[in-house]
Amino acid sequence: MESQVTELKKKIEDTLCPFGFEVYPFQVAWYNALLPPAFHLPLPGPTLAFLVLSTPAMFDQAFKPFLQSCHLQPLTDPVDQCVAYHLGRVRESLPELQMEVIADYEVHPNRRPKILAQTAAHVAGAAYYYQRQDVEADPWGTQHISGVCIHPRFGGWFAIRGVVLLPGVEVPDLPPTKPLDCVPARADRIALLEGFNFHWRDWAYRDAVTPQERYSEEQKTYFSTPPAQRLALLGLAQPSEKPSSSSPELLLNTLLPNKSQNPSRTRGWLSPRASPSTSPGP
Repeated sequence: MESQVTELKKKIEDTLCPFGFEVYPFQVAWYNALLPPAFHLPLPGPTLAFLVLSTPAMFDQAFKPFLQSCHLQPLTDPVDQCVAYHLGRVRESLPELQMEVIADYEVHPNRRPKILAQTAAHVAGAAYYYQRQDVEADPWGTQHISGVCIHPRFGGWFAIRGVVLLPGVEVPDLPPTKPLDCVPARADRIALLEGFNFHWRDWAYRDAVTPQERYSEEQKTYFSTPPAQRLALLGLAQPSEKPSSSSPELLLNTLLPNKSQNPSRTRGWLSPRASPSTSPGP
């Protein structure tokens, strides 16, 4: 059974890791055990799943090449489209298996999230999910404090992108994997949660551990930009009020330097480059 998990993990990693993603297996039962029934995944407990996250390298290795492709569609977030494209390639790489892919942003009609991504990351051993309950005698009184995941190598400089569920593939003997507690001290946990909840715009909470790689200034600019303004930042045309008249080809025409109001900016955003040599491997 463990060899099956190893084989499937390798196939998914071969598809995703060259593009700046990481993959972690887990059992549905581990996830459901931490949540009330309303949030359970409706699958047998031993069902195999994989948590997918993006590292800082994803921006150059996946996102920029995606922008230059003909896959970009109007009216949808470009990063979400890029991730969906690569998760779709996972489905194509395993055509013999039934597969359900849930992106981190997907919700049910009642707006309840389809997946609680940080819980999934924790049970998969990908990143430790620090919550208020992890601080003894916390100082916040009646304030609402949201939790945050910290990756042992990237700190907060990563993003959880979704899960891949494999109904019909059951792995009852898969050994649980505990995430590394890389912020063990109470004072540091308080600083982390306060930084995430009250000062997240300054990015400092992401350095709760010394990361092997951070987002580039380019990435920080992109992710700090309101979603509605990101196409303009990239030098792409804004979608028209009539989406049916838009096409990837029309959007791509705006990438040509002589069509851009700021050619140097456009070339800078859309020129893929290798990640720095100090970047960790996937």
